[in-house]
Amino acid sequence: MLGGSITLFHVRGIRIAVDWSWFVVLFLVIVWLSDFYSDILGNPGSDLGPYALAVASAIGFFGSILLHELGHALVALREGVGISSIQLWIFGGVARLERDSDNPGTEFRIAIAGPLVTLAIVLALTAVGILAAGWKDFTEAMVVDGGADTSGVLAMMAWLASINALVLVFNLLPAFPMDGGRVVRALAWKRSGDRARATRFAATLGRGFAYLFIGAGLFLIVQGYVFNGVWLALIGMIINGSARAATVQTAITSRIEGVRVADVMDTEPVAIPAELSVERALDEYFLRYRWPWFPVVDAAEQFRGLLERDRADDVPEVSRGSSSVGDLLDSEQAAMHVSVDAPLDSLLGNANLRHFGALMAVDGEGRLRGVVTAEQVGRALRDATAQAQG
Repeated sequence: MLGGSITLFHVRGIRIAVDWSWFVVLFLVIVWLSDFYSDILGNPGSDLGPYALAVASAIGFFGSILLHELGHALVALREGVGISSIQLWIFGGVARLERDSDNPGTEFRIAIAGPLVTLAIVLALTAVGILAAGWKDFTEAMVVDGGADTSGVLAMMAWLASINALVLVFNLLPAFPMDGGRVVRALAWKRSGDRARATRFAATLGRGFAYLFIGAGLFLIVQGYVFNGVWLALIGMIINGSARAATVQTAITSRIEGVRVADVMDTEPVAIPAELSVERALDEYFLRYRWPWFPVVDAAEQFRGLLERDRADDVPEVSRGSSSVGDLLDSEQAAMHVSVDAPLDSLLGNANLRHFGALMAVDGEGRLRGVVTAEQVGRALRDATAQAQG
């Protein structure tokens, strides 16, 4: 359900993006909180103070969700699991893992990292708020009580504490693929020693919660709480779809268990030397082979990135003889690689493979050893399926 997104910036090579639906959330937060802050400040609706606090609260909410996802991402990177992007959308955030965890311990640490970050935010905001305003007034502001005797800034801190507490509780529900569901999968995996079986168990539990959310949402709609009911039912539908997809993917990946990238890749890739001029690259590679892109390697055969035809064509003709291929590469292109020893099932969720159609296979020293394409991965899946049915 994630559509087009806008890239905001990069953190340690991780693309941070927002889906258009996230702006709907920020708008609703600003509109809802403006009245609350007007009551707190005792200002008329024409005063800009409540709106400024509402905007600041929306930005704080954005930041807290981003920190939650960065918690997942940074632990994943430390565990050797790549992160292609973090995307915020109408129902929160998604850290896109390039592959599944190798063991239950890694799965647990990645899953619990986000909730721990959110817990730290809640504790920090609550501690500062209680010290500054006292328990009674701060807790009244946490439940969005306009009669709370506190300042606008402390009211904002109270709201951020309460909304993050809600995010924490919701994320820890054992409904796969939410964080709590992933923790359940890690525990079940540890106990059974079978990732596929643990995933099926967690996904089934997640679908149970999904139906509970949908039923509760319909009940709220009947009771007249249309907005809350629709929201809860939509969350249930998304969880149900994601859990079902996880079950299907697990069934697929179990068929290619033990197959590596090296087993299916093209072992004789045509690569352009990084020191070659753009002019020669166009004449000797693009015009000769008629391919839209080529991998680029340095003198030690280490993979440097990908050169696309359009990028080479954009170089002015007068500069092509003096410009080298290596000058046209960037960090995103250099990330288009995978280890030759990586399990093939780790590529099934790879966003770069899905978008570009191919990944460069490198050895432990970063030297280019082959090219694996989406077609080759699909063929391996079809062959494994045919053998299982046979």
